[in-house]
Amino acid sequence: MKFIVNYRNFVPIREGLESGGYTVYENLWNPSDEQLQDCDGYLIDMYDAMKRPWDTLRLKSRLRRRRIPLIGWNRDAPWNKGAKRRRLWWFRQLRVLDIYMAHSLQGATAFASEVRYLPNAAWTSRYNLAGRTLAELRDPRGYRHDVSFVGTLDARKYPEFTGRAQFFAELERRLAGFGVSTWFRHGKDTPFQDQIELIQRSRINLNFGAACDDGPEKSWGLPERCYGVPACGGFLLSDTREHAASDFDIGKEWVDFTSMEDCVGKVRHYLANFPEARAIAERAHARVLREHTYEHRARTIAAAAREWKARMESRTTPAY
Repeated sequence: MKFIVNYRNFVPIREGLESGGYTVYENLWNPSDEQLQDCDGYLIDMYDAMKRPWDTLRLKSRLRRRRIPLIGWNRDAPWNKGAKRRRLWWFRQLRVLDIYMAHSLQGATAFASEVRYLPNAAWTSRYNLAGRTLAELRDPRGYRHDVSFVGTLDARKYPEFTGRAQFFAELERRLAGFGVSTWFRHGKDTPFQDQIELIQRSRINLNFGAACDDGPEKSWGLPERCYGVPACGGFLLSDTREHAASDFDIGKEWVDFTSMEDCVGKVRHYLANFPEARAIAERAHARVLREHTYEHRARTIAAAAREWKARMESRTTPAY
C-alpha cells in the first residue's frame, strides 16, 4: 500500500501511515508513474499548494486520471493566517481538493464538496508517560507547580498571541493573591522531555488561545496540547472549544473555563480537590490513547481515501 504526504514537517502522520502498513513517499510534486501505481491517496499541505498554483493543478490532473484523491488537512482553520487572501481566493474558487479535512468546520464547505472533521491528535511517540505510571501521578508529593503553561507568549515577535500573553500575565497576578504557584513561560522550542517533565510535575496544565484564533471568531478546533497533555498523564484545564464535545466527555474527560474569573475559580477548585482532578486526567488519558493519536488520524485519512476511490471506480464501472 502506498500514500504520498506532501506536508511540511509532518512526521507524526507519516509515522501513523507507516504503522498502518503504508509505504509513504514524502514531498513529491512530480511523483513517478511507479510511485502513483496503486497509491491510495495524496495528502497535501494546503499552504504550499496555494503558493504553487500551476504545480498544484498539474498534480491534480495526474491524480485525477489515476483516481487518486487529493486531500487537504487544515489545522489552521478558520482564519488561515499563513495564507495570503488572493491565494485563498483561487484555492477556494477552483476547489482543487477532493477531500477537505479540518480541525474546525467553520467555513469548511468553501474548499471541497467532501468535508470531514479531523482534529489534532497526540504524537504518542514523543508525548507519553515517559516511564511513569498513572498511579505514581496520583501522589501529590510529586508535584512542583500548582499551574503551568509553556508555549508562545512573546507578543512582540508573535503579535497574534497578544491576547494570550495578556491573559497569562493577569492570571499570574490574580493567582498569586491566593498563594497559587505558577510557571508560565515562553517556550516555543522546549525539548520534548522537558515538556513532559513540566506536564507531570504540574497539578494543572492550562490551555488558552491559539494562532488559529486570530480572527473575528475563535476557532472551534482544539490545539495539539489538548491531546498531548492527557497523553502524558497531565490534568488539562482549557478555554472553551466548540469541538471539545466531539472528542471528549465534558466534565468527565474535559474541563474548561469561560472567563478569567471562571479560570481562577476552577484552578482553586481542582487544587483543593486533587483526587477529582486526577480521575479526570486518567479518563482523558484513556480516551486519547483510544481515539486521539496520529495513528487514529492516519487511519481516518486512509479510510476516506479508499472510500473516495471506491466511489470513483463504481461510477466508471459499466453495469451488465
